[in-house]
Amino acid sequence: MVAEARFWGVRAGGGQDEAGSRKRSSALQPPLPPFSFLFLLLLAAHGVWAAGYQTCPKVEPDMLNVHLVAHTHDDVGWLKTVDQYFYGIQNDVQHAGVQYILDSVISSLLMEPTRRFVYVEIAFFSRWWHQQTNATQEMVRNLVRQGRLEFANGGWVMNDEAATHYGAIIDQMTLGLRFLEDTFGSDGRPRVAWHIDPFGHSREQASLFAQMGFDGFFFGRLDYQDKNVRKEKRQMEQLWRASASLKPPAADLFTSVLPNMYNPPTGLCWDTLCADKPFVEDPRSPEYNAKELVRYFLELATAQQKANRSRVNVLYSTPACYLWELNKANLTWSVKEDDFFPYADGPHMFWTGYFSSRPALKRYERLSYNFLQVCNQLEALVGPAANMGPYGSGDSAPLKEAMAVLQHHDAVSGTSRQHVANDYARQLAESWGPCEVLLSNALAQLSGSKKDFVFCHKLNISVCPLTQNAEKFQVTIYNPLGRKVDWMVRLPVSEHVYLVKDPNGTVVPSDVVTVPSSDSQDLLFSASVPALGFSIYSVTQVPGQSPQAYDRHPRSQKPWSRVLVIQNEHIRARFNPDTGLLMEIENLDENLLLPVRQAFYWYNASMGNNLSSQASGAYIFRPERQEPLLVSHWAKTHLVKTDLVQEVHQNFSAWCSQVVRLYPGQRYLELEWTVGPIPTGDSWGKEIISRFDTTLETDGLFYTDSNGREILERRRDYRPTWKLNQTEPVAGNYYPVNSRIYITDGKTQLTVLTDRSQGGSSLGDGSVELMVHRRLLVDDARGVGEPLLEEGSGLWVRGRHLVLLDKARTAASGHRLQAEKEVLAPQVVLARGGGVPYCLKVAPRTQFSGLRRELPLSVHLLTLAHWGPETLLLRFEHQFAVGEDAGRNLSSPVTFDLTNLFSTFTITSLRETTLAANQLQAHSSRLKWTANTGPTPHPPPSRLVSATITLQPMEIRTFLASVQWEEDC
Repeated sequence: MVAEARFWGVRAGGGQDEAGSRKRSSALQPPLPPFSFLFLLLLAAHGVWAAGYQTCPKVEPDMLNVHLVAHTHDDVGWLKTVDQYFYGIQNDVQHAGVQYILDSVISSLLMEPTRRFVYVEIAFFSRWWHQQTNATQEMVRNLVRQGRLEFANGGWVMNDEAATHYGAIIDQMTLGLRFLEDTFGSDGRPRVAWHIDPFGHSREQASLFAQMGFDGFFFGRLDYQDKNVRKEKRQMEQLWRASASLKPPAADLFTSVLPNMYNPPTGLCWDTLCADKPFVEDPRSPEYNAKELVRYFLELATAQQKANRSRVNVLYSTPACYLWELNKANLTWSVKEDDFFPYADGPHMFWTGYFSSRPALKRYERLSYNFLQVCNQLEALVGPAANMGPYGSGDSAPLKEAMAVLQHHDAVSGTSRQHVANDYARQLAESWGPCEVLLSNALAQLSGSKKDFVFCHKLNISVCPLTQNAEKFQVTIYNPLGRKVDWMVRLPVSEHVYLVKDPNGTVVPSDVVTVPSSDSQDLLFSASVPALGFSIYSVTQVPGQSPQAYDRHPRSQKPWSRVLVIQNEHIRARFNPDTGLLMEIENLDENLLLPVRQAFYWYNASMGNNLSSQASGAYIFRPERQEPLLVSHWAKTHLVKTDLVQEVHQNFSAWCSQVVRLYPGQRYLELEWTVGPIPTGDSWGKEIISRFDTTLETDGLFYTDSNGREILERRRDYRPTWKLNQTEPVAGNYYPVNSRIYITDGKTQLTVLTDRSQGGSSLGDGSVELMVHRRLLVDDARGVGEPLLEEGSGLWVRGRHLVLLDKARTAASGHRLQAEKEVLAPQVVLARGGGVPYCLKVAPRTQFSGLRRELPLSVHLLTLAHWGPETLLLRFEHQFAVGEDAGRNLSSPVTFDLTNLFSTFTITSLRETTLAANQLQAHSSRLKWTANTGPTPHPPPSRLVSATITLQPMEIRTFLASVQWEEDC
């Protein structure tokens, strides 16, 4: 079992104490020791050494060994920006300076050879490291080599687990772990994952940690009811089976819950912000308390271990060394197969609001992930010419670092202060620039033509000066998927007719439609883009012609025109002619018809009441009443129908509208919603939801994704491993929805895909709701100290929900493949046209594919990125789970060949690595644990790496590939 005590020290950033608030904390200036302590207790067992544990301190057999773990928790932004935390600026807001923590840690370790320290956040450590002298760096290397400075987790940040996409988690962990590997070699490789502050824990996160090679996982926050049960049953440590598809022990992870989060026991806090009496050792002093504190300490240790031991050995240690001793004990552990959401720290205190907080930032992060993958791919496909070319120096590193910072548990979660959220957005915006240069260099090289490339960042609000003013321009569409995509291009233009030609010079159908909400015009045309490649379309204004004026007036109420329908060859959607609300969806291919009513509602945010003083805030979701209020009982509608699009524009209020849209060939119904500014003049904070009500009999069940990957079953008012006392019927049933939520009656399935992380639930049979925006008037008393009352661009939010209606047995192929297209959507790059040859030896080309053959449908190219000189990082994943697709056999193992797969380079050798690419798979081994469910088969020997790759369902395989690029010029 584990107990925690912090005897003195610091953390920059804060954590949740037992009463619920995230504590203010401080950084001590040298030479005071900046240590925070946990103590981990264990009876010692004999055993042999395992790789990576040779430097662990010696324990005493047959004694109760108390492992003192000195650590610090440094938020990469929260109440202060990343830079303010690092340099110790604005200490009137929070007294914290990470550079001083690290300075004092090193000096304290050098003073006493038995001391050990654990560090986590590489975003800070790498910055500090690069500011040190060679002599200091060498001293630090020695401390790491001796095991006295140990890294846990090792990611760039300690990432959130609810609002993060698995691809971005892998990227940020890879960035941090690579720094450690490059700087310290295997000596700096973390053995344990360490998430002591994130607000709930996902199953996919544990699966990813296991695949990265971690031996164990320590975390701090656990639902208060779950925690009480676990303490009673002595199950604060167990084996987490984190995948329903990967064969054990591939995704098994030993997991330990810190019983006091990372706060010290009462009376043993000697941080500068604590008021506990200091340790007085002089027996002549009237304040002498050493004997009393030692007795109290021993009582805590024996009570936590439930042991009656008079002999106690106390030692400086680390989480990894504690884990190693625990493993040697060869115990049997219970198994957990679900997750740790939602998290509550008391009655009426569910941390489910942050699933949706700051939706604009959440969308910006998701767009940036998309753009980073495009940047990575083009850097890999082109090679050095992408980094230095006619447009200057291109670089993917700034966006990699900015995206890694955004995964921090107070960043994409939306739980920082407003000026910090602004700074996160600034980091993203500034880091797009070097990638835009890189894309320009790469596209010039691949197309053979230098153009004045333009990136329009406001296409979601129909703003792009180039397309709105130029008489002719070129549209380059890059597809980051391993398969061809047909994609509807939508660009703002002036009120003219346009001629659009494909890469072969053939005229393609196009339309100019008027956007009813703004009277602006959008040009539409369908583009076909090859796998991992681009197509260039030319657009020319036709002089002297005006576009057809498509009917966009309010629907007539004449009886013969009361039917309001949009449809294509796959989907038909009907709307109530009296209310303007969606009322029915029909899948024409499967002959499925489902009544579906969709509308917007709002919850009145609680400011506290007689049951609890808890208010709704950045972290907490707590509605004042359990039934939401309709934004409007009806919508003013406009119908737009052309050959290329059919739309129903719904206006619910001055601050809430929606476009329900169908393009030709589309197998889903697109709902593009716009919400904001949310009015608060009535002194009510509001939390806005989009709700779908159907006739499906769902028996209290619904399904959500885990970080965009595997799917978990949810049941209203229920937890799989403990009996729930439900205090909040709405908030207590909310779960993170990273990419999809669905309901099914076993025959028919309704799935809603999201374009960002949101909170969602099914609060009644046949119903699905997603929270799209929230604006609150009071703080929720978790440390932020300001209400979630965004100003500026965060006031307005636009997003998309994609609704799929399918037979349950074949629904996975629809939502899996469409979700892949949403996360990695095509990237549009514009140019005025013309251009000059990039290379005289190569003829310009208007279409390109980086693959010589498409990948199988079940295979996703997760990563294609530059790694080093003539080395690329490759990740392939099977994106279907076991038994998920019964129609097209997409859940079966799949084999494909890398030989001559890529068109711009040749793979000369492959080395398979663990998921984060910081150790070779052949050299990787993890501690083995015994589950109470029976013996777990040992993992098979490492496979010989060849060009033929086989993927099992939900498997990700990672490779470092040595390559030679083709020379075009």
